[in-house]
Amino acid sequence: MTVTEMIKQYANEKDAEFVAKLIPDKERELFLGVKTPPLKALAKELVSDGRAEDFLAELPHRYFEEYQLHAFIISIIKDYSKALDLTEQFLPYVDNWATCDQLRPTAFKKHRSELIEHVRHWIASEHTYTKRFGLGMLMVHYLDSDFLPEYTDLAASVRSDEYYVNMMTAWYFATALAKQYDTAVKYIEERRLAPWVHNKAIQKARESFRVTDEHKEYLKSLKIIGVK
Repeated sequence: MTVTEMIKQYANEKDAEFVAKLIPDKERELFLGVKTPPLKALAKELVSDGRAEDFLAELPHRYFEEYQLHAFIISIIKDYSKALDLTEQFLPYVDNWATCDQLRPTAFKKHRSELIEHVRHWIASEHTYTKRFGLGMLMVHYLDSDFLPEYTDLAASVRSDEYYVNMMTAWYFATALAKQYDTAVKYIEERRLAPWVHNKAIQKARESFRVTDEHKEYLKSLKIIGVK
């Protein structure tokens, strides 16, 4: 049985219809309707029995779920260099926000000092989902103990016409407002973000349970009026 055949065992038409609506820029026939848990279980199975290598070499894939499985496999690989190489190979093929956001290599956690230069490179990419992935890595790994104000400068420097890049930039700043408020709020006060990103960051921060009510009220007063 091929990996694709294994995935298709869990296919569900109703789920396929639902997910296809969330990712409208991909053709409907590319969705099988497989939920995340069986894909994650399959990722572990393929890694443990040695079949993951062949599947990862089969780029490009056809189905959305194959790309999801690919992301889950990379995410559980323990060797940093291997996970990084596979990430670099995979990113040019990532063509939707869901697969981009599922790619969260756990091996990166203990190698943040080396990873940051790759994050800079990804953020500088012209490829929508490589740039989004870089911003996501900046958000996931560099807003806690490894935080430096220069990383917020890096996120603020992003300018794009791509919705999925701008949404991730807003998500980054909303998270920064929860974790590094004193630094992040200056970017809002000084209007250093694109107007849509500015307002979306405020919206998402005000929806967060990690931002205090006092901060939420202040952020509301900083919203740019008339920006849709």
